Amino acid sequence: ARGFAPLRIADFQEVLGEPTVALSKLRELCFSGIPFDGGLRCLCWKILLNYLPLEKALWSSLLKKQRDLYSQFLKEMIIQPGIAKANLGVSREDVTLEDHPLNPNPDSRWNTYFKDNEVLLQIDKDVRRLYPDMAFFQRPTDYPCLLILDPQNEFETLRRRVEQTTLKSQTVARNRSGVTNVSSPLKTTPSSLSEYEVLPNGCEAHWEVVERILFIYAKLNPGIAYVQGMNEIVGPLYYTFATDPNSEWKEHAEADTFFCFTNLMAEIRDNFIKSLDDSQCGITYKMEKVYSTLKEKDVELYLKLQEQNIKPQFFAFRWLTLLLSQEFLLPDVIRIWDSLFADDKRFDFLLLVCCAMLTLIRDQLLEGDFTLNMRLLQDYPISDVHLILKKAKELQDSK
Repeated sequence: ARGFAPLRIADFQEVLGEPTVALSKLRELCFSGIPFDGGLRCLCWKILLNYLPLEKALWSSLLKKQRDLYSQFLKEMIIQPGIAKANLGVSREDVTLEDHPLNPNPDSRWNTYFKDNEVLLQIDKDVRRLYPDMAFFQRPTDYPCLLILDPQNEFETLRRRVEQTTLKSQTVARNRSGVTNVSSPLKTTPSSLSEYEVLPNGCEAHWEVVERILFIYAKLNPGIAYVQGMNEIVGPLYYTFATDPNSEWKEHAEADTFFCFTNLMAEIRDNFIKSLDDSQCGITYKMEKVYSTLKEKDVELYLKLQEQNIKPQFFAFRWLTLLLSQEFLLPDVIRIWDSLFADDKRFDFLLLVCCAMLTLIRDQLLEGDFTLNMRLLQDYPISDVHLILKKAKELQDSK
């Protein structure tokens, strides 16, 4: 397929050049992988994730409106509380008249501030560990957020807030089988946070941008707030937008990632809500669906896994919840997401990808015992995602 690159690029340019993008044609093209050239992937993902409308004439006004809205969120949720903290620290007015840290009133701004800190500490811990095998997230961004890094500002940034907070964050660690504790052997983490360089003033690392996106999402969506694993969903989106060859789009990677992440979460958030686990839309139902599809496609393998009592929770929970982002290296995750986002049935194809992953290692699974098979499933041995996607497509066509 790589040999057709110029032709494929021309196909994309043709579809994207129309005044109204033909969604079915675009889906079909994206499903087979989007070329990185010319920022095509960023543009296609924004359309597939319903951030950009199909009418091209509306793009610039919509982008301006959404990016302004995001600046508003930054001012209200990061800058205002930071200024309030700085001001309250400076002025020693009579605390009985003002809001103060020991105010028991649940509406107290301080009360909210401390609650937010618990969520922030959990986010901070997770985003610092994003793709440790790549330097990208530790590097400074080309477009630091000037609203926040203005040297005139005395207010508290999120990073400073984390540094100054000693609150214990145990209350936030919502343990969900697999996401919180079964991390992929692909991901090794530096032994201590001190190994990360602190960037000079006026700079910020890409992981700090991801932290802001997740913090604002948690504030705007208190029903779900932040659950571990969301960082693995934002990571590939942000990486793709922040490496866009078009500098004007790259500059707004933060705001665009936030809205695309919000739209994506609207479709998959039920996977993260524990109370919905056993409902028709929850994760348990989807995990069972992987096994029922496998039973249809390869009954021998299905029976073997059943006989060994290998439940889909042991591996498919992470595969499905995190859209396979922990099973493969980042460029491969991005390629898989091209197909997932292009799927008009929205993530039905993901179930077939999971099935394909099982059938491609069927011989090893049929021979292995429980321990060996669990190791295979939790540290998946095949790294060729093209092979996996091809197999998944065959399963789809054989329906």
